Amino acid sequence: MIILNRNDKMLEGTVIKSTGSWYKVMTENGKIWDCRIRGSFRIKGIKTTNPLAVGDHVAFEPDEDQNVGLVKKIFPRKNYILRKSTKLSKLSHIIAANIDQAVLIITLVKPRTSTGFIDRYLVTTEAYHIPAILVFNKTDLYGKKELKQLDELIEVYENAGYTCIRTSATEGENLEAFIGLLKDKNSLLSGHSGVGKSTLINAIQPGLKLKVGDISNVHQKGKHITTFAEMHPLSFGGSIIDTPGIKEFGLHDFERHEIGERFPEFRALMSDCRFSNCTHVHEPGCVVKKAVDEGKISETRYNNYLRILKDDYLDKKQWELK
Repeated sequence: MIILNRNDKMLEGTVIKSTGSWYKVMTENGKIWDCRIRGSFRIKGIKTTNPLAVGDHVAFEPDEDQNVGLVKKIFPRKNYILRKSTKLSKLSHIIAANIDQAVLIITLVKPRTSTGFIDRYLVTTEAYHIPAILVFNKTDLYGKKELKQLDELIEVYENAGYTCIRTSATEGENLEAFIGLLKDKNSLLSGHSGVGKSTLINAIQPGLKLKVGDISNVHQKGKHITTFAEMHPLSFGGSIIDTPGIKEFGLHDFERHEIGERFPEFRALMSDCRFSNCTHVHEPGCVVKKAVDEGKISETRYNNYLRILKDDYLDKKQWELK
């Protein structure tokens, strides 16, 4: 317990769920409080629609009689990850804070996750210095063509420096390895609706009994089940932040010249480019383009980099929640 003002006794806790106007905050003893904030509460220097996010550490003034609290302070964040709040708004929305790692669940079928989506996700995690793990799920549904594609994708992303794992929640494939990656860490889980986030979570933590959605027969896409980001403690140590399915993953608040630095395989070479401001698009003496031509950098990753630049992502690309 800390004291912020002489007459105010405060409790500390972690935001484990946000529904917009109310926040569920869990204290160290495991008690959960429904908390609210003052309307003028804002984080200095960050223009966001939500001043608090799942994962935030806060101090609040408790009302023991009502089992509610009023948040008075947010402690400094180790990191956070943003999305744009709407297509028309210049404000952003904090998805989660104080994350040890970001875990992207990927499927090649039912639904298909594009490499463009994967690379935009990774650019964002790189920008916020959050280690990323790629989990290729639903391997039980793959035929020879998909399994070959899976091997190729894993090779691409492992060569770029990312940890990759293949799983099948229904068949139990690599669930122990998945648990090992999550153990004792606060992990953000993301992906399209229908990729099996809830099924994977239920497989490693059955007591949570998260709702599982179906795949649309028409569009082969998942139906939205998770509504709000929520943190769940794990019995083997650590916690996961389950998020609503993401339809699109755009980039927020980055300068164009920074994008190349968010590709680790580019970053390892770019200091040797002839020009210090090389965009790796048309300049002579570009070692990144040379590495692509020599097969040392994935052509798919490079083409996605070019698409990000071409799309003018600052204005046109948004996070959209299904």
